[in-house]
Amino acid sequence: MPALRERVEDIPLLINELVARMEKEKRGSLRLNSAAILNLCRHDWPGNVRELANLVERLAIMNPFGVIGVQELPKKFRHVDDHDEDHADLDEPGLSSRASGLVGFDAPALLPENGLDLKDYLGNLERELIQQALDEAGGVVARAAEKLRIRRTTLVEKVRKYGLREEAGEA
Repeated sequence: MPALRERVEDIPLLINELVARMEKEKRGSLRLNSAAILNLCRHDWPGNVRELANLVERLAIMNPFGVIGVQELPKKFRHVDDHDEDHADLDEPGLSSRASGLVGFDAPALLPENGLDLKDYLGNLERELIQQALDEAGGVVARAAEKLRIRRTTLVEKVRKYGLREEAGEA
C-alpha cells in the first residue's frame, strides 16, 4: 500500500472515518475546516495513518466538539499562512475534487454573503453523493444504499427523483 503522502485524496476520508469511530465509541468529536484539511493534505505523513489517527485523537482531546482551524493544528502540520486560511484552494494539484467535495462534511457550512437557495443546495449535494455511491458500488443499488446508510427502496426513489442512472434504479 502506498504511503499516505502519495494518497492525499484519502486524507479527508480517513479523517471522516476516524471521527466517526470516536463518536461511535463516545470518545468525543470534532470538525476540521477546509484550511485545516488543506494543511493536513500538504503534510508529509512519515507516520502514515497511525500519525493521522494520533493527531485526530489529540485534537479531539484538546478541542472537544470544536471546529479545528489552522491555529488549532500543531505547528508541524501548518503549511498555509494564517491570512491564507480563508482563501484555501482545495483544487490545487495533488488534491482530487472528490476529496475536496467531502470537506464540507467536516467543516461548518459557510453561508455566502448574498445567501443561497437551501433546497437547491441540499438537493445538489444529495444527488452528487448518491451518484458517487452508485459509481463506487458499480451501479448495484443495494451496495450504494449500504454506503449511504439508507434503505434500498429509499435510494431507488431518490435515483428516480434525480434521474440518475435509470438502469441502476431498475437493478
